[in-house]
Amino acid sequence: MARDYYGILGVDKSATDQQIKKAYRKLARKYHPDVNPDNEEAAEKFREISVAQEVLLDPQKRQIVDMGGDPMEQRGAGAGAGAGAGFGGLGDIFAEFFGGGAGASRGPRSRVQPGNDALLRTQITLEEAYTGLKKEVTVDTAVLCDRCQGTGSNSKDKPVTCNHCHGSGEIQEMQRSLLGQVMTARPCPQCQGFGEIIKDPCNHCGGDGRVKKRRDLTVNIPAGIGNGMRIRMASQGEVGHGGGPAGDLYVEVHTTPHEVFERDADDLHVTLRVPMVDAALGTTCTVPQLSGEDLAVDVDPGTQPGESITIADAGMPRLRTDGYGKLFAHIDVVVPRDLDKTSQDLLEKLRDHRSDDAKVKAEGDGQEESFFSRLRGKLRF
Repeated sequence: MARDYYGILGVDKSATDQQIKKAYRKLARKYHPDVNPDNEEAAEKFREISVAQEVLLDPQKRQIVDMGGDPMEQRGAGAGAGAGAGFGGLGDIFAEFFGGGAGASRGPRSRVQPGNDALLRTQITLEEAYTGLKKEVTVDTAVLCDRCQGTGSNSKDKPVTCNHCHGSGEIQEMQRSLLGQVMTARPCPQCQGFGEIIKDPCNHCGGDGRVKKRRDLTVNIPAGIGNGMRIRMASQGEVGHGGGPAGDLYVEVHTTPHEVFERDADDLHVTLRVPMVDAALGTTCTVPQLSGEDLAVDVDPGTQPGESITIADAGMPRLRTDGYGKLFAHIDVVVPRDLDKTSQDLLEKLRDHRSDDAKVKAEGDGQEESFFSRLRGKLRF
């Protein structure tokens, strides 16, 4: 669930603030949108490293990361979304290099922030994907602290205004740079940019308003769900900082390989091993379906190796519409290797009766496409 913010910037967990800033600047020069115009992948990477820097430079958020949590705020959430919420021109990256904007003030951040979405992966069988099921899953996410109910305080006293930044959430400083004197603004180290301080932080959540907890949930997996599809469970993700609204939980469903069937969207494929005599004379094969019932598949006389039989409405249930996909039964004609005397005599009589000789296949001889035609098709001769 929690992202590896140290890995995103390529720094160790013991990295200092200066090392984090240095790593960010190096990556920012590479991925900034002004350097990579019309490159969505680079833009997303820039947003990712910007959020990682914001998290690791915030002592409270970094503590949550070190405890295995994920304090990242959702994009565009409140005034504290910071660099992860968007980006502008090259002036923004210069502001990062020199410590902040020229006198720009964003004001204090809200303690109540929306929570992050969470992702959980689970495996089911092809039979379960066919019928659908209700499955119990276990998820580790941040939940509302039951002691302080999200306020972050042991008592009912409201937070007091920070006397270091006087409630602005920022500290402004004048610094010398290559461009001359620059007014910089950075989050107040005393209140972490909130503009207020909780006098008696909750002993259970440390003032965050949430704690990490393991929960058991029931997810409704519909019949016909495809491999890799995600099911959204609203408000079952991470509770936000300060008891903010929870994000969503996405359950990604993966189907284990089946020993008989191979799935292709709503269709199923199965291989029927048909003895040579049955392929010549015709027969009926029994195919066990995923529903638990048996399906009789008729093999016509004279069926050739590699032919396929299509059975409508015998595949997977369609997820968003009524009905079922198709079942494709691929014929694999089995030629016996070891014959007893009786079987050999019977086949000798059949050969003498048919008087068919083995010969080289010529182009256009019969309906089957020759090996060389298929080869030329692949090589585009």
